[in-house]
This record gives sequence, structure tokens and C-alpha cells, in this order.
Amino acid sequence: MADEYLITVVREVMQARQDVAYQRTRGRYEASFAGKPTGLAGAIVERQGPGDNTKTGVTQHRRIAAGRYPLFTHAGDNGKYKTIGYATTGLASSLPRPAIGVGDTDAREGILIHCAAGFLMSIGCFNPSGPLADGNANLTWADSRSRVVALIEDMRQRLVAAFPTQNNVRIPNTWLVIQGEP
Repeated sequence: MADEYLITVVREVMQARQDVAYQRTRGRYEASFAGKPTGLAGAIVERQGPGDNTKTGVTQHRRIAAGRYPLFTHAGDNGKYKTIGYATTGLASSLPRPAIGVGDTDAREGILIHCAAGFLMSIGCFNPSGPLADGNANLTWADSRSRVVALIEDMRQRLVAAFPTQNNVRIPNTWLVIQGEP
């Protein structure tokens, strides 16, 4: 569709850290609307592969499979993450944190695009960041949070009346597109 909002993730490389028992997948993301880049782009990390949307993917804490997924506003039962009504302070301890829900992930539940710090804060989710040269590079909370907020607010401004007014609702014409299986 001409008015689609896409967040495209291209998986590039696996990164390891000596003191962490699992690897992270580092890629890059770019948002576009109506086929044109919005200017929102950067690095993004998720858990190790291979991509797996089955129960095995859940138990092995794998990343989700490459593909195209609808996006949703989100408010989980645990109160940690929300799209509408997230905490306005930038502290990591301030709840709820900003997030975007990813749908149609088969056996995988609670897959989000959310802010993080350190090596990775995810079991299947996506953590946006600035550049991450290797496994020793950390995500910084303020940078990651500002990137998630920017995506939410950009969608809200571009979709105007179509953007939902409550959580756990499909955001019309918005998609997460994941490419690659390093």
C-alpha cells in the first residue's frame, strides 16, 4: 500500500561477549512511510538464531523468523511496557516503558520493539540502538529509549486519525519486515 509504515530490520551479524552465555544478533533498522525513509534508523539487536516461531523458539530463547509482521499498540499484563501511556521520564526504572507490539508470531508471545541497556534486554524482542561495533559495545538506555519513542511518535504523526487511541489494537498499515538469517 502507498501509505504503509514499515520498520525494516536487516540482520547482519552475530555478536558474542565473553561473560554472556548467549549471542545477540545485530542488524540495522530503518523506518519508511509511503515508500520513503523517515530518517529514523540505527542498529538493532535481538537474541541468537536461528529464527524460530515455534515452541522450540520459545524454550531456546531464539529470535523470531524472518518475515513480515503486523504492528500493534501494546500494554502487557505485567505493566512494564506500553505504547500509549508510557512513563514520560527517561529513567530505566520508570514504568511502563515505551514499546511497540509485534503480532502474528505463532507460538511466540509478547514480542516487542522496546528500549534496553547493556548487551541485550530481550528474549525474542528487538532493542534499537546507536552503532554497536562488536559484542563488547553496550546499548545505552537514553539512546535506545529515545529511538523507541521516536518510532511511536512518528507513526502517530504520520497516521494521524488512523493511529489507535488505546493499547492492544492493530496499528493500521504498519509492519515490521525482518530480512536475513546470519
